[in-house]
Amino acid sequence: MAEQTNRLPQNLVGPYYVDSTCVDCDLCRNTAPDFFKRDDETGFSFVYRQPISPEERGLAEEAKQGCPTESIGNDGLVELVHRPSRVQP
Repeated sequence: MAEQTNRLPQNLVGPYYVDSTCVDCDLCRNTAPDFFKRDDETGFSFVYRQPISPEERGLAEEAKQGCPTESIGNDGLVELVHRPSRVQP
């Protein structure tokens, strides 16, 4: 199972990520090339674009489920957006 603490810094912020247990098997890049790329310097795959639509999430999940080292995580995290606090009159 992918660990958030081992998340690679190349990953785009969002729920899907690749961690440092990746063995560069190419499965995720073949399954979902719109979301996974290879970092030639490290030899790891990483998420360069987060899926948005249900179809896109389906492809990313297929890559996650097929990963032989379980190096792809989906923590379902949502980016925190800073919102100004409301001032009460």
